[in-house]
Amino acid sequence: MAAKAPKAKFDYKPHPHIAGRKKLKVSNSDEILSGAGPRTLNQKLGLAITKRVGTMWAAYIFFALTLISLPAVIMKGDLVLIVAWVAQTFLQLVLLPIIIVGQNIQAAAAERRAVMTYEDAAAVLDEAVKIQKHLDHQDQSLAHLVTRLEEIEKKLPKR
Repeated sequence: MAAKAPKAKFDYKPHPHIAGRKKLKVSNSDEILSGAGPRTLNQKLGLAITKRVGTMWAAYIFFALTLISLPAVIMKGDLVLIVAWVAQTFLQLVLLPIIIVGQNIQAAAAERRAVMTYEDAAAVLDEAVKIQKHLDHQDQSLAHLVTRLEEIEKKLPKR
């Protein structure tokens, strides 16, 4: 007659974040990122302007715009005016959209890394749950073996 196996000594309690994550029912990273969009009119307007100014086409247009005043500055021949034109007109108008383009590229790369990190964390969580189930199974098997050994030990003659 085999005795009932004792309950495992380790009592698994999932982290509260796991239960909260299940309530969200988020299936992919797009659902996580979709809630971060602009909410107010000012935010929407700012985003729309930034998207249009932050393109290489805007840089080309601004470059052409700066060339309109260049002949007048050169004809005056004043070095201070030429330096001011380069600093205040050319650099500010042309570099602004180029910098925004670079920042957009960096932001997209950071977003891809964040999504990959999220997906990695979700995979690690899933693997940890599987490991916990495996350990629970092993605990039950070991407890059963201990019980069986104790039964056999009782049946052995005393020395």
